Amino acid sequence: MRDASSFYAFLTICGLLAITPGPNMIYVMSRSIAQGRAAGLVSLAGVIIGYLFYMLSAAFGITALFMHVPYGMSALSVAGAAYLLYLAWQAIKPGGRSPFEARELSYEPPRRLFVMGATTSLLNPKLAMIFLTLVPQFVRDQGGNLLKTSITMGSVVILAFVLVNGAVAIGAGSTAKFLAQRPALLTLQRWFMGAVLTALAARMLIDTFSVGV
Repeated sequence: MRDASSFYAFLTICGLLAITPGPNMIYVMSRSIAQGRAAGLVSLAGVIIGYLFYMLSAAFGITALFMHVPYGMSALSVAGAAYLLYLAWQAIKPGGRSPFEARELSYEPPRRLFVMGATTSLLNPKLAMIFLTLVPQFVRDQGGNLLKTSITMGSVVILAFVLVNGAVAIGAGSTAKFLAQRPALLTLQRWFMGAVLTALAARMLIDTFSVGV
């Protein structure tokens, strides 16, 4: 890829967003705690449907945007930076919620778990923001075929989310118990995440305005 530093920043953002609390993570974790690892993984399979939908929709939209809308990417970069700042505030604000504070749910059959996972994912505004405002900026930096690069980088996002949520589904119960006994670790993780997200947002704004909005 053409811009290695941009790609590494993209990987950092993917990792941070993947571990940031959201509807999908809460759903997968809750099902895993309530019904076991298998239920959590079935729920995750449904969630992946939403990932794929937003990735493909954004990939074709990004290609059209590059070709037809002047300054469209600069506007998306500003929106993406604003979203990162919003996530940073959510991480550090008083009373911020840890993803490991999931509630238990009643039993559901596998087919319903899958459908509910897909529905949760498709209605998740976090995914729309990621694929429509954050990914495009890094696609621009990498050059090459826009559609191919969009799908490639979108796949990286999906892989990060699947790995994290898969780990959540498998280890939700034991991890939640471990962290519940160590609140200082949760606080440290939230502040570290907030600081890094703020720094990345600042970099996005600096890069955007250095070339003109």
